[in-house]
Amino acid sequence: MTADKEHTLKNRVILVTGGGYGIGREAALTYARAGATVLLLGRTEEALNDTYDLIEAEGLPQAAVLPFDLESEDENLFIELTQLIGTHFGHLDGALLNASVLGQRTMLDNYHWDTWQKVMKINVNGQFLLTKHLIPLLREAPADASLIYTTSSVGREGRAYWGAYSVSKFATEGLMQVAAQELENTSNIRVNCINPGATRTGMRASAYPAENPATVKPASEIMDLYLHLMSPASIGTHGQSLDAQPK
Repeated sequence: MTADKEHTLKNRVILVTGGGYGIGREAALTYARAGATVLLLGRTEEALNDTYDLIEAEGLPQAAVLPFDLESEDENLFIELTQLIGTHFGHLDGALLNASVLGQRTMLDNYHWDTWQKVMKINVNGQFLLTKHLIPLLREAPADASLIYTTSSVGREGRAYWGAYSVSKFATEGLMQVAAQELENTSNIRVNCINPGATRTGMRASAYPAENPATVKPASEIMDLYLHLMSPASIGTHGQSLDAQPK
């Protein structure tokens, strides 16, 4: 990281969901390298601990590990999570809602109902409940705050065989737009989406098992937009769905 980016997020508290793997892990490292205290949220504690250890090994601001299952239907658990964050950190300066699951790659008439429900619980309902209960913490930010969702090209234009994942990302785009309109002129919170594009992750490998991973970029090479949108430099960018990679 260049010297001008090292203190971009100094003293900021940022939540990253899906912080144990792929884009979430790389974003967490990027934010920590820019000076942020990163809260790592995810279902797999071991993976979160691995990210925590990477942050510690670089001598960056100490992160926090928050094991949490976004598939939960119990709103009280989301309330308890945000109360915990409020008690220990007082506020949030940013949140990257990155965690999601792929589900099946198949035709709709072959799609398993249980899988459809799981994808929607994590990718839509979980995102909504986090949004609902994180907004008060973001409102408490001393200056500006940034809320970022992870979208996909299949959430802008439906694509055959992408099933619940595609539909869930349309919902993500809609959630971002609604939140952006509600928070505009009523808060210092900016709300945007990032489409990471083709990135070398486990989800990408599951979606394209025959693809040579060397032909797509690693997550470390798409972080400029993630850092920009989380930093004060992006004040004024609001309600946008942006691409991390040029088309």
